[in-house]
Amino acid sequence: MEFPKIQISPLLVGFWFLCSVALVHGWGNDGHLTVCRLAQPRLSEAAANAVKDLLPAYAEDDLGSLCSWADRVKFRRPWSSPLHYIDTPDDLCTYQYTRDCKDADGIKDRCVVGAINNYTTQLLTYGQESASQYNLTEALLFLSHFMGDIHQPLHVGFTSDRGGNTIDVHWYTRKSVLHHVWDNNIIDTAEERYDDSDVTELIDAIQTNITLKGNYRVKTWEGCTTGNPPCPDVYATESIKAACNFAYKGVTEESVLEDPYFLTRVPIVYLRLAQGGVRLAATLNSIFG
Repeated sequence: MEFPKIQISPLLVGFWFLCSVALVHGWGNDGHLTVCRLAQPRLSEAAANAVKDLLPAYAEDDLGSLCSWADRVKFRRPWSSPLHYIDTPDDLCTYQYTRDCKDADGIKDRCVVGAINNYTTQLLTYGQESASQYNLTEALLFLSHFMGDIHQPLHVGFTSDRGGNTIDVHWYTRKSVLHHVWDNNIIDTAEERYDDSDVTELIDAIQTNITLKGNYRVKTWEGCTTGNPPCPDVYATESIKAACNFAYKGVTEESVLEDPYFLTRVPIVYLRLAQGGVRLAATLNSIFG
């Protein structure tokens, strides 16, 4: 199915862009920024040119600056809210598209996997006359954001707790919910401890593991066994497994999550951010050539 196509207002997008420092959703601004900043240097010349062409001029060729745009607009466009996640049956720790990709009203294809497929299809019309029926700037921004969301394990979480949103915990001494821990708290704590509270240093550290140290098996992330990227069913399956093995594991209502949790989970967060960036680049390269 195709989702509503609404023309983007440059004035409103500029306003949301300026407000992005104060508002935090999804992976959190730093998480989504990281995914897009990791992706952009990996783009082919054709993909880089297409991204530059589609981005608003004020973005100054920086996809990361608008990578959280989809969170900014979901309250004005409530139809887009279900596209950020997938709810799966409690405790099964599995994902199936036909079973799980639907919204609260049971409308099929309305989940993050369906959204990635839809906006990929729209972007494949770039350079064709038929492209005029789509807002390809919006398609690029939605796809870039949802490629981040699908790699956050609790965006493919359990139905009853809404991906950890109803599980109250303490992150060290602060009240939080488990979903927010994975969206923001782990990244924020890592930046405070290791990166002088600077997201650029976080991005550089992950980039080093991708390009220099060889700690990540990047080549195995880029392709799909069933064809060209994206392969969001694979990404969703990885996320629900990570949710069960790491995010939910050992956590109960009012758990106090401190160093034993943080130190064993932060490598998973780094891995998923890296995979999101590499796969976003591979997807855009596949789309644009």
